[in-house]
Amino acid sequence: MDNNKERKMAKVVIQLKMDDEDKMDVLFWLNKTPAERIQEVTRLRRNYFTWLNGSFPNKIVKVITKKPL
Repeated sequence: MDNNKERKMAKVVIQLKMDDEDKMDVLFWLNKTPAERIQEVTRLRRNYFTWLNGSFPNKIVKVITKKPL
């Protein structure tokens, strides 16, 4: 960044307690629709698998483990 150029946006810092930040995160996701939540989880999974393996698998195997009662 050129030091002679004037900054177009002001830097903003907000200090929060960790508990308050957690509450804000929960409220943020509760205000999203289920479809938006699933879309974000899918995006995160795709990014993770691509980072881990270099590509996203064509099929993900569903594994269910049942414990006897």
